[in-house]
Amino acid sequence: MADHPMKPPASGSMCALACLFLLSAGILLAAAVYRPFQSRAAASWDPFSRVQQKEEAPAPPPLARRGSYRAAPPAPDAVSPSAGGPADWSPDDDDDADAGPPSPAPAPSEEGWGDGDEDAQCDLFDGEWVEDAAGYPLYDAAECPFLSDQVACRRNGRPDSGYERWRWQPRGCGGTTRLGGAEALELCRDKRLVLVGDSLNRNMWESLACILYAAVPDRLRTRLIDDAGSEYMIFRAMDYNCSVEFFWSPFLVKLETKDNKTKALELDQLPPMLQRTLGADVLIFNTGHWWTHTGKLRAWDHLEWGGKTVQMAGEEAFDGALRTWARWIDYNIDPSRTRVFFRSVSPEHKSVNWCYNQTAPISRGNIAPWFPQSLIDIIEKNIKRMKTPIVYMNITRLSELRIDAHPSIYTITHEGKPLSKEQRQQPLTYSDCSHWCLPGLPDTWNMLLFNFLIRPLPST
Repeated sequence: MADHPMKPPASGSMCALACLFLLSAGILLAAAVYRPFQSRAAASWDPFSRVQQKEEAPAPPPLARRGSYRAAPPAPDAVSPSAGGPADWSPDDDDDADAGPPSPAPAPSEEGWGDGDEDAQCDLFDGEWVEDAAGYPLYDAAECPFLSDQVACRRNGRPDSGYERWRWQPRGCGGTTRLGGAEALELCRDKRLVLVGDSLNRNMWESLACILYAAVPDRLRTRLIDDAGSEYMIFRAMDYNCSVEFFWSPFLVKLETKDNKTKALELDQLPPMLQRTLGADVLIFNTGHWWTHTGKLRAWDHLEWGGKTVQMAGEEAFDGALRTWARWIDYNIDPSRTRVFFRSVSPEHKSVNWCYNQTAPISRGNIAPWFPQSLIDIIEKNIKRMKTPIVYMNITRLSELRIDAHPSIYTITHEGKPLSKEQRQQPLTYSDCSHWCLPGLPDTWNMLLFNFLIRPLPST
């Protein structure tokens, strides 16, 4: 629009104009002062917002340090020389070496977690289950839209609810392992939490999304994205600039369908989607269950290393996959920016310790382990060798006590339908003793996660 010269005002109106000018300036100044503050962290949500709007996501960022997903072979005799890994690893790489104004912060929790040195050193995973009907459950299953039918036990007809009201109490730790939803939501402010793994990590993701959703003041200011058949899911609390994401990757390494329709588990390759996790504030990984499947339940037809078929024992393959994952973490994760967690194996209750008709935790007696200890040793060995600090969330033992917390017959079929009366009368065939009812045990996993997030990193 063209500019036009202004005529000099009459002298009688000079005072009025001056007053008007000062008033306008004051309004502009006030607007500048009260302009809503947007933190620098908000800029990191731009790619996420584009995903929410179903627009094409930007190309993933390049790897931070090394440009290959491929790792060195797990051992000199693991593959033939012709099938060895690439040469882009140097010898010193050995293992031994759209939000609105911010929501107000919540009031301090009445249940203290303890700030003293003694609390900081206590073992959160050694303790007992205490019934806490006043504090649990942390949310109402009927009000959480993120629960899958598989784990919504009350919705599937489970008549008892006692499994929802148990709190984990570590020995020798001050306070409790319960954090209010508002406090958890505040810890998630301006952060991106990403879970990567199998359906047990998805179980944990659903729990975490429900805990945060229940605490959001305005639930209309939340979003859920569920793409690719539940292989990638996001919950976002917009007023807190907080997102919780889940990536499906049960082996952590790449499972690829070949042209001949066979499936190869590529032990030296990580799935490309893992690149999308870079820049997260918190990463939580798990693997285990899918490695124990045999026969028709086994997900792969053959193993590959260096693009060639290899023959490996199960433990050797598992070790190679964990080494590949560990190297990727060490070469691509900045520990000053991202805290990395590895959740231990979630136990099943079958055979001797069967979950059917159980309504209370195990309080005494022995628990028959179901997962091979040798595979647990491989996980712990690789974590200890890593340069990146890893918080090993050893939830196995405390979860073994919760024989009551599985869906059992209050779940769905592979076709997604609730079990019929006839199917419930065949618990040996249809009981789910692997996953966990929600609300339930995974809520405790998340309380322990927040316990680590609220405490400072240990000095090195």
